[in-house]
Amino acid sequence: MFKVSNQSLFLMVFLSCAALLATAYYFEYALYMDPCPLCIMQRIAVLMVGLVGLSGFVLAKTDTGQRIHAALMGMSAIFGLSVAGRHVWIQNLPADQIPTCGPSLEYMVDTLPWAEVLSVMLRGNGNCADAQWSLMGMSMPMWVLVCFAGFMLLAAFVTWQTVKKQNN
Repeated sequence: MFKVSNQSLFLMVFLSCAALLATAYYFEYALYMDPCPLCIMQRIAVLMVGLVGLSGFVLAKTDTGQRIHAALMGMSAIFGLSVAGRHVWIQNLPADQIPTCGPSLEYMVDTLPWAEVLSVMLRGNGNCADAQWSLMGMSMPMWVLVCFAGFMLLAAFVTWQTVKKQNN
């Protein structure tokens, strides 16, 4: 039977997140697709999952350490799932129910308090309804949603493996 170590899974998560972020920056800087507030929040969630993956690969040598990292990865993935889910929801709203477009992130950071900027970023706006790119009929936020679901499943698998190993 094929067996993969938890350390390898943490490394795979980190490398996957690095690839996701590299792809996001390629779309932004090479294809000139400006990210909306929810896109930026999804990038932050991908970064969180990736940093936990890197930390898990480097530091989680014990079962307890692996469980802690799996829990942190799962919580980061849940945050990402909620943001990506909201983004997909906004993209699928009828045209008359889409929120109004807001100011750019740079303008908000320059003029608003941080708490309000964060609130606007988490709510999203009309800029988030525009699906500029798709692959196999799925928009970018839908693909990111699938990735976060995969990260959650991997976190659950790591936890299951450590519990199974401890019970043997």
